[in-house]
Amino acid sequence: MQAERKSMSGSRIIPGMRYRDPQKMIDWLGEAFGFNLHASYDGPDGAPVHVQMTLGDGMIMFGPALDDDYGQLVKPAVLGQPVNQSAYVVVEDIDAHYAKAKEGGAEILRELADTEYGSREYLARDPEGHLWSFGTFDPWVPQEQ
Repeated sequence: MQAERKSMSGSRIIPGMRYRDPQKMIDWLGEAFGFNLHASYDGPDGAPVHVQMTLGDGMIMFGPALDDDYGQLVKPAVLGQPVNQSAYVVVEDIDAHYAKAKEGGAEILRELADTEYGSREYLARDPEGHLWSFGTFDPWVPQEQ
């Protein structure tokens, strides 16, 4: 059963995460995964405290691991536990994206492959331990039955 896409004016889901070195990740996420810098807001020391990056019409936001209201959002390695979340990103040219990610140094955890549900996708880990799934499956596009 295909869900009907309903519009809720102004509603969006934008993943947020923390990185130990946000400046490094701005460069790395651009180089390896093709994200573009949308905005970066620096703190008094000149280091990024809030970063917005886009890929297509999607966006992620991140900042440094701090002892603040979002202090529970720390990079996976700090937790000493397995990662308990990941982002799934729909990309059109998955083969080119995969090649770029490998060239950019992404740790590939699941190689690029076709799935039984009609997607072509792979799973990668960034330098600070976050998991990223990239694939062609788009749940907003009606699927053939």
